[in-house]
Amino acid sequence: MYQEIEVRRVAIQPFDLMKQSMDLMGDQYWLFVGVTFVGLLIASFVPMGILLGPMMCGIYLCFFRRMVGKPASFELLFQGFDYFVESLIVTLLLLAASLVVIVPVGGIMFGVALVGAAGGEGGGSFLGMLLMAIMFFGVFIVSLIINACFAFAYPLVVDRRMKALDAVKSSFRGVMANLAGILVASIVFGIIYLLASCLCWFPAILFSPIPLGVFAILSREIFPVGAKPEILG
Repeated sequence: MYQEIEVRRVAIQPFDLMKQSMDLMGDQYWLFVGVTFVGLLIASFVPMGILLGPMMCGIYLCFFRRMVGKPASFELLFQGFDYFVESLIVTLLLLAASLVVIVPVGGIMFGVALVGAAGGEGGGSFLGMLLMAIMFFGVFIVSLIINACFAFAYPLVVDRRMKALDAVKSSFRGVMANLAGILVASIVFGIIYLLASCLCWFPAILFSPIPLGVFAILSREIFPVGAKPEILG
């Protein structure tokens, strides 16, 4: 049976949190770059995000270990497989929630494109392009909200050893209690990552562990809980 855990409203300042994330990684920043890059690379090898969950859990294990003053290691990345079943369920729920939005909106966008093309040059074409832009923006915002709602699911699976459904429910409650701040932070991180990706991807790789560190920090602040010595020792 699902038991609600304490959820706090906290101040979320993206750039301050980015600095905290960098401070948390400290002299192991390059290790975190490597762990994040390798983890996401491995996750990309298998379709349907089957390995995404374990890799995310492994990355968060590294951050939680740093929080108790101990060094992270590459071995922790692969300890994420200890949470394979629950993290896979979280990933599948995230994919399902995304598809519920993307498929119908994608169909609408296709219809709008056809209408715009049929309008030819002039007003019809301009209207079609305008509607297409609005649709893309709508998909972006909705996708952002969906991903934000799952932001703490992987950390809760690791830190609380929660079942997938409980972790997703708790993540949703935590995000709703801090929705404005989390959305602003997600937009800021998304813009930085997009700009970094335009520079041959290397800056994006360097930036990638920072937002994950931010959500690890926020996870502990929004869901106050002691560290699990059996996973951090």
